[in-house]
Amino acid sequence: MRLYRGVRRICSSSTLFSRIHPSSKPGLYKASCISPKPASYFASITASRHFHATSSVYNHHRLHVDVDDDSNGEVEPIDSWEEEDEAEPEIGDGGDGGGVVLNNCPWGERALSIAREVLLEFGEEMQLYAFKTSPRGYIYVRLDKLSNEYGCPGMDEIESFSRQYKKSLDEEIPDDLALEVSSPGADRLLRVPDDLLRFKDMAMIVTYFQDSDAGSPEKEAVYLLDSIETESQCCVWKLADVRENRDPAAKGRPLSRKQRDCRLKLPYDMIKRVKLYIGY
Repeated sequence: MRLYRGVRRICSSSTLFSRIHPSSKPGLYKASCISPKPASYFASITASRHFHATSSVYNHHRLHVDVDDDSNGEVEPIDSWEEEDEAEPEIGDGGDGGGVVLNNCPWGERALSIAREVLLEFGEEMQLYAFKTSPRGYIYVRLDKLSNEYGCPGMDEIESFSRQYKKSLDEEIPDDLALEVSSPGADRLLRVPDDLLRFKDMAMIVTYFQDSDAGSPEKEAVYLLDSIETESQCCVWKLADVRENRDPAAKGRPLSRKQRDCRLKLPYDMIKRVKLYIGY
């Protein structure tokens, strides 16, 4: 079993190493890189006594660190790790859209069952956000912590789950598998309407169709959830007071009263995608 911890997205945790610094935004960490990268927020990929690489919240420049018990701390070359598809995420895709995708792996169901068994040891607030297996022997796990603002487990929790899950896999599945455990982070897709109330106090990027006709043009803005109308299966949104919604000529002034009072009512089936908004 090869174990990798690819914490590739926004993560919240206590400080692990002095090289990981809390940023001004909750749940985000800014980490220094070996090579120069554009200024952005990073989540760390670490192993004991080693700090090798980081990955951007939105740009997945990743290296993977082998942290088996007999690891020598060497970085796994990026071209030897199977990269996940770069296709636009969809609900239930086993990645940013959550859900379970086993890709007909003969050991997939058992690997999923073991993951769920291990997760029971972490209490009800820790859940499996996404689980995906690959015929080439890769397991991708994303853990969701309900008590965290962004749903991100701490690095210590990710490490603890990784080691316990690896041990159970080694005992029950003899195949040489590779494991990556991460948090879903802010680029997760939110299920409509199931996930909306959980993040109702946070701004969300809402992409929607302008009308119900097939092929209708799309529109996107940053909103706050105002209400959910269960009977009519509609969401009511109000504009978030963020830079993207302000008039550039207003020179940083907040939204006008007319903008604050405006409401957008959208049927569920007109909403294409909802993600958390992380402003910089």
